[in-house]
Amino acid sequence: MSNSDPIRWKQRLQQFRKAETRLSEALVNGYDVLGRLEQEGVIQRFEYTYELGCNVFKDLLFYEGFDVKSPREVIRQAFESKYPGADDTETALIALEKRNLLTHTYEEETLLEALELIQNDFQPLLHRLQKTLDKKANAS
Repeated sequence: MSNSDPIRWKQRLQQFRKAETRLSEALVNGYDVLGRLEQEGVIQRFEYTYELGCNVFKDLLFYEGFDVKSPREVIRQAFESKYPGADDTETALIALEKRNLLTHTYEEETLLEALELIQNDFQPLLHRLQKTLDKKANAS
């Protein structure tokens, strides 16, 4: 597939939209009313939703002529391309760091800290990014 074909990033956007909606639904009543297994599921859902978001931006940036590989490169190039603002870029980098940490940490304190960040900062970020991508998809 050439980078002049918008189909790839738009298809992945559909998957990201569904994942972001499911994450939002999981947090609708707050993470603190969920059981431990459900809380762990929220973290897992955040991890793959975040990954999908990075992949949508990676595909979109490729379509626009940028060849970025790592999630950190994707976030930085997306910022330079004026997709997220500075605050959202900072939050996305923090989310990347936390996502990487969560993959290898199973402590109660870390779990609760992560859930609070997911609910208050990361899920709203993912929602804003999804809306930004929707606008881009509708404009092209």
